[in-house]
Amino acid sequence: MASLGAAQGGEREAELRRRLAEAEDTIRAIREGEVDALVVRGPQQDEVFALGGQDSYRAFMEAMDIGATALDADGKLIYANAALCSLLGRSAKDLQRDGIFAALGDDAARIVRALIRDAENNRRSRQVALPCAGGYCHVEVAAAPLSLGFGRGHAITFTDVTERIETEAAHESDRIGRSIMASSNEAVVVVNRDGVITHANAGVRQFHEGSSIGKSFDRAFHFGFGLSSGLMGGGDLIGVALAGTAVRGIEATLKQDDRTRDLLLSAGPLRQSGDVIGGAIVTIADVTERRAAERRQALLMGELTHRVRNTLTLVMSIANRTIAGARDMADFRTAFGRRVEALAATHSLLAEGTWSGLSLEELINAELAPYVTLGSDRVHLALGKVRIAPNTAVALGLILHELVTNAVKYGALSTEDGRIAIGTVIDGTTVEISWQEIGGPPVVAPEKMGFGQTVIARGLAGSGLRPTEVEFHPEGLVCRMYVPLELSEAA
Repeated sequence: MASLGAAQGGEREAELRRRLAEAEDTIRAIREGEVDALVVRGPQQDEVFALGGQDSYRAFMEAMDIGATALDADGKLIYANAALCSLLGRSAKDLQRDGIFAALGDDAARIVRALIRDAENNRRSRQVALPCAGGYCHVEVAAAPLSLGFGRGHAITFTDVTERIETEAAHESDRIGRSIMASSNEAVVVVNRDGVITHANAGVRQFHEGSSIGKSFDRAFHFGFGLSSGLMGGGDLIGVALAGTAVRGIEATLKQDDRTRDLLLSAGPLRQSGDVIGGAIVTIADVTERRAAERRQALLMGELTHRVRNTLTLVMSIANRTIAGARDMADFRTAFGRRVEALAATHSLLAEGTWSGLSLEELINAELAPYVTLGSDRVHLALGKVRIAPNTAVALGLILHELVTNAVKYGALSTEDGRIAIGTVIDGTTVEISWQEIGGPPVVAPEKMGFGQTVIARGLAGSGLRPTEVEFHPEGLVCRMYVPLELSEAA
């Protein structure tokens, strides 16, 4: 027991000697000016005692306009100035109670702890986002080792660089915005809250001669809005955008150089920091060609609908007349099929020329091709360059089909020596097309008119000129067809 007591007494003596040495070292540091404050741990909070002048430690910390705090070697708060309390939106009592890291948030606290570890010998800094009184702010945090005389700690400063970051971001945003405006294919205009143009890209020049910057939007552009009856102008569009509502695809017109341009306007609010609307952005798209194409397409669709309806009616008429003259269903199927094929061939030729008409030679060749080698001496063409209008071409195609069919069955093309001569004569306002068969079997006029003869005789009745003439000469059939000159293009 005596040995144990002696051992314990030795340990207490060693502890007392250690504390005495620490106190002597602290006194020396105070005397030599190495510290200007002492921290005394208390049961409720720590107390900081300034040395070397009236509250010199506190006065120095409070004089700083940036957030500053001192931590001991264990990372416990020694002191935090008012600037830091204001930055974090915490009172000094809250920071003493909860500690500095609780106020920083998990992510920032982790970064600052790592910063302190790296700053054991040298100053270290890093930019972090902190939860501040007004939300989140950008802060430059710097940590440096701090000698306290009685131990080591760290001095931490928090410099609010939010304004600088936002200014840089605004400049970068402005640079990007200008780049986008410059590269846009559409005209882009920026106006301020007074409706005055502050920015405009190169695309605006096609709608306004010279510079538009500095002018009011209404003065620079005189747009017309068809549905507004004069009640709406460009300024009203700007007003809607400045009120916070984006509008897109507003149709407008602009009269320029004796022509009217079709435009699409879009406008939206220009939001700045804090969601404040500082102006409006307007884009102007020229859709003149597109609108013209849409009108042409609508016209073509209407024309196509009209032609399809007429064609279906014609097919029904062909079917009814063919079945009336057919001997049986097989005869009807053959005759009707060939007539529809002839109609389809004419339509195909017209479609290839976008229904702008076709030449008489193309039409004749399409009907003769299945039976006669084109360019052979059995067909003599003396046509000239005559183009036939679409409606006339459909009727003329059916007539030529009946003439070719009759020639193959009974006329000149039914023998090896038969020939056909087709020619044109322009007389005033009329183009006469003649069909003459030579060298075929003797021709006898039919006792009754079948559907083929009806098509030949009446197919061009709508032209308003002389009716088609058919002569059954013994030496060969002769047919003369008359087409108005205004439905043709003669060269």
